[in-house]
Amino acid sequence: MFMNWRMEKLSRKLKQTVAMCIALCLSMQLAGCTLLPKEEEVLKPPLVKPSKENYTTVKAELGDLVKSISGSGTFESYASEVAQFTGQGGRIQSINVKAGDTVKKGDVLVQLNLEDLDLRVKEAELALERAKLAFQQARGGDEQQLKIARLQLDIEQLKYDRLAKQLQSKQLLAPMDGEVTYAESMKEGDYVEPYQTLVIVSDPTRLRISLSLENSIDRNEILVGVPVEVTYNKNTYEGEVVQTPSSAPYTENKQLSERYSKTVYIELKQLPEDVEIGKLANVKIITQERKGVIKIPKSGLRSYLGRNFVRVMEDGDKLREVDVQPGLATSTEVEIIQGVDEGQEIVMQ
Repeated sequence: MFMNWRMEKLSRKLKQTVAMCIALCLSMQLAGCTLLPKEEEVLKPPLVKPSKENYTTVKAELGDLVKSISGSGTFESYASEVAQFTGQGGRIQSINVKAGDTVKKGDVLVQLNLEDLDLRVKEAELALERAKLAFQQARGGDEQQLKIARLQLDIEQLKYDRLAKQLQSKQLLAPMDGEVTYAESMKEGDYVEPYQTLVIVSDPTRLRISLSLENSIDRNEILVGVPVEVTYNKNTYEGEVVQTPSSAPYTENKQLSERYSKTVYIELKQLPEDVEIGKLANVKIITQERKGVIKIPKSGLRSYLGRNFVRVMEDGDKLREVDVQPGLATSTEVEIIQGVDEGQEIVMQ
């Protein structure tokens, strides 16, 4: 009985101990939970209203379109003569002129080496004078002596003429009054071939403008007779195209042919008073012109896979694509033949 009482008492203590342990664990768990930081709630992202896209627009307008080609042209003479030895060549003794010199017709431009030719001409001239004197003296004498004197005079005259002509062939003379616009760079002793261009003399009063164009599209758009606006020394002058690559005359000169193929020539109705060969002028050639057409900035026209269209703004915020037919285009504007009306808002790219 005593044993049963002891066991029962032990069982009650054991239960109390277990209960205390459980209570202690629960209290520790609760205490631990209070020590941990409280989880923050996830905030919802704010609702952002999308910004309205801004467009740059320009109104289609009625006006004129002018397509032009501009460049810097050079005044040059269209009346020039080429000075060259035609009979035979020789070695240079002296070149007496340079580019920019003014010459008179007959001035010696280039002198070839004479060797002893000038002396031979003088000897022939002396023999000719003696023959003339002998002929005069024979007039009062025998008829046979007069005939012989006549033949001797003819012989001496032929000798002199041939030598004098040969001497002249050693000198290159100015073919006209004017300005030297080209002189070959040669020195004493250099050999000159026949028909080699040595000097070009030009008339400074008969001038035109040459405009070199590298772009073949520009060259092909220019026609003879189209108007030209020329600015020289801040003054404006009227002119017209008188020669284009397509209207240039045929020439076998390769250098001249190459130049003609890229150059447009312009003549002015009135030359500036102070103009000279080689001076520069600003040139504006009108190639095409349209009056009273619908036009928009070039950046408003869009193209894709052969389709031409514009974006039109309607009712303040509505966009609509419209197919159009473009016409004449300049560097900044384009003509709209069909598809757009005056005043419509065109969206720029």
